[in-house]
Amino acid sequence: MNGRGHENPSLRPVIGPEVLREASDLPTPSTRAETSRHVRLAFITNFCPHYRIQTFEKLARQYDVDFYFFSQGSEWYWLKELGTRKGDFHYEYLSGANKSTANMAFNLIQKMWRSPCDLYVKCINGRLALPITYVIARLRGKPFVLWTGVWQNLRTPFHRLIFPFTRFVYRHSDAVVVYGDHVKRYLVTQGVDEVRIFIAPHAVVNECYSRCVLPAETAALRVALELAEDERIILYVGRLESLKGIDFLLRAFARLEMPKTSLLLAGEGKERENFATLAKALGVEKKVRFVGYIPPEDTVTLYALSYALVLPSISTSRFREPWGLVVNEAMNQGLPVIATDAVGAAAGGLVRNGFNGFVVPERDSIRLAEALRKILEAPHLREEMRQAALESIKLWNNDRMVDGFIQAVGFALRRTKNPAESDNRR
Repeated sequence: MNGRGHENPSLRPVIGPEVLREASDLPTPSTRAETSRHVRLAFITNFCPHYRIQTFEKLARQYDVDFYFFSQGSEWYWLKELGTRKGDFHYEYLSGANKSTANMAFNLIQKMWRSPCDLYVKCINGRLALPITYVIARLRGKPFVLWTGVWQNLRTPFHRLIFPFTRFVYRHSDAVVVYGDHVKRYLVTQGVDEVRIFIAPHAVVNECYSRCVLPAETAALRVALELAEDERIILYVGRLESLKGIDFLLRAFARLEMPKTSLLLAGEGKERENFATLAKALGVEKKVRFVGYIPPEDTVTLYALSYALVLPSISTSRFREPWGLVVNEAMNQGLPVIATDAVGAAAGGLVRNGFNGFVVPERDSIRLAEALRKILEAPHLREEMRQAALESIKLWNNDRMVDGFIQAVGFALRRTKNPAESDNRR
């Protein structure tokens, strides 16, 4: 399937000092469009999620971009209910995606070799898509830009096997676009010259999540969830799987023993029944609500209803939370956020300990309970954090994110023409 479609962006979705410093030197949007409109990009990623439509549309207004999607959204970390999307940009979902790896690879090879692009942009995903794109870029003498949110060495047998090649791509990409400072720090430890790393702050469509939610909306939701008018809600949004640290959240919540406080778990996953069993064993089954999958467009009211958001993710051999966009979403409604140090949004600077939330060690239910208690027992602190969250999230937006790509593309193009000059830009 290919085309140029359009649909309204679906709901979903501390910038580092370097990003703020460089932002003042960026050209204006009109100047960027004038200087980049003749540059053609081949942008290869697995699929278009609902929270990335606006990013891709804004990027397509800066460059002549062809987006190539090599998946139909069947990845283990992606809820099938969310589906895949399209927007007002040139795109193609490659035939053979999720049907035959060999067919997909062959189709991708044909598309990449024939693409009339000036530069390739490739996400870190894809067992075959990454090496195929990188090799073709080098054979054709085209600049290659990598986009990644990975910030640890993954330790599955497959990732151990391919890591030498992955590290080679890290070190030899003409530029690397990253989610935040945490990814940049990791890449530097892998031998990547920091001059080639550009931060594109991971963002959602803030305008959707910051809308004013009417009291009637939250009141109706309370009725639907059978919550008392004065019940304080601790909220989790995401997949119900152990790598999200939900068992530690349940144990932390059980330690609180605070009246008029409920824990809402919004999402689906293969371990839902296990978590329900644990809640019962902890004696909090009546105060824990499993509300199931909530469509992105309906989560805003849920955020407005809640007292705080918790993202208690843990590190595993194949996963460390690259970012956690529910943090961005919640902060747009002024929610303080409690996240573990295994969450990219915390390591990357959006969640600031004691300012707009708390950052606690992963797998530590005692520290997590302490952070929850501080917010619940100090309304003035919660209000200060609410205001700080609203101010913080303003800097994490799609304009800044696209600027990160623009800087990387410009650098990669200059580097191809004059390597010495580009590598000494700072």
